[in-house]
Amino acid sequence: MDTATGLGMATLIVLILIALFVIVAIFKAVRIVPQSYAIIVERLGKFQAEYGAGMHFLVPFIDRVRTMVDLREQVVSFPPQPVITSDNLVVSIDSVIYYQVTDPKRATYEIANYLQAIEQLTVTTLRNVIGAMDLEQTLTSRDQINGQLRGVLDQATGRWGIRVSNVELKSIDPPASIQGAMEQQMRAERDRRAAILTAEGVKQSQILTAEGDKQSAILRAEGQAQSAILKAQGESRAILQVFDAIHRGNADPKLLAYQYLQTLPKIANGTSSKMWIVPTEFTAALDGIAGALGGKGSTAPGSGAFSADSDEPVSVDMSGLGDLSLTSELASTNLAAPEEALAEAKGEAETASSVAEQNTSEATTTLPARGVHAAPAQGAPTADGLPPVVPPAGA
Repeated sequence: MDTATGLGMATLIVLILIALFVIVAIFKAVRIVPQSYAIIVERLGKFQAEYGAGMHFLVPFIDRVRTMVDLREQVVSFPPQPVITSDNLVVSIDSVIYYQVTDPKRATYEIANYLQAIEQLTVTTLRNVIGAMDLEQTLTSRDQINGQLRGVLDQATGRWGIRVSNVELKSIDPPASIQGAMEQQMRAERDRRAAILTAEGVKQSQILTAEGDKQSAILRAEGQAQSAILKAQGESRAILQVFDAIHRGNADPKLLAYQYLQTLPKIANGTSSKMWIVPTEFTAALDGIAGALGGKGSTAPGSGAFSADSDEPVSVDMSGLGDLSLTSELASTNLAAPEEALAEAKGEAETASSVAEQNTSEATTTLPARGVHAAPAQGAPTADGLPPVVPPAGA
């Protein structure tokens, strides 16, 4: 009974061990590989196969998985590396590498640690590239540096079954003293730009102000010119109308003498009016007016000077002019065209000028200035040898 019990217990233990062995064997024989991964299988220490995603069966205790390789693109950041530029400045550069394993077998057997190899290759290539540039080029040529690094790394890692897709310089840190100098330079540059922009603004403002003043002056001058032209045209038109009305009214010397008498007080009221000249023909016209009105003519015909200091006002009775038909004639005056009137006026003005010059050359008398002493005796010659001036009676 004891022997049978012992045999049963031994058999049970053996069966349990066999079951455990079978379970372990099945566990080692079946491998499930995730997506984007690959496993390297070795049989008795030798490369057997490369399996991708899915379920695979291995020979238990003979085949084993050497490594599992991630086929996705990887990103690795390397610590700052000191690099010397061509102008002997030490800068610290942080780099970032984007790579992907394209051949798991070569990445496993061609190199022991491809990540460390990529890091060291990046540092050496970076020193070679930066060593040929100065600080200014290093700070402004990131794209060029990235392209050169990527080309060198991709060529070197290609035989390892690794593809370098991109290389980026995360930061380029010059020494602290250089950073201070660069900040001062940048501040000075920005101050210069600000001063230039301010000067440009002031310049544009002054230009616009000058342009505005110019346009305003031009417009003001044009307005004054047009105003003067219109005023001159109006005065010319008025003169032509007056001249045409007088011409059509057939004014005689009496009317002209009356108009002159009305103008004499205005001449005498002027502050600078000391003396004026009266033509001899005008005295004859006055004699005619005096005769027509029943007055006495001048006691000294031919004398044409009137004193401006006389306190007796000149009064003329115009009742005798009631028979003149000048008003009725002027009322029916029809103005001619301005061109014809102007041409006629010019002709008559030339004729009047020639007559006035001829009359002036004959004889004119001058009126003595204010404050002159008593005139010499009648008939006595004056200091300049000319006969004395006798004012007309009633002046």
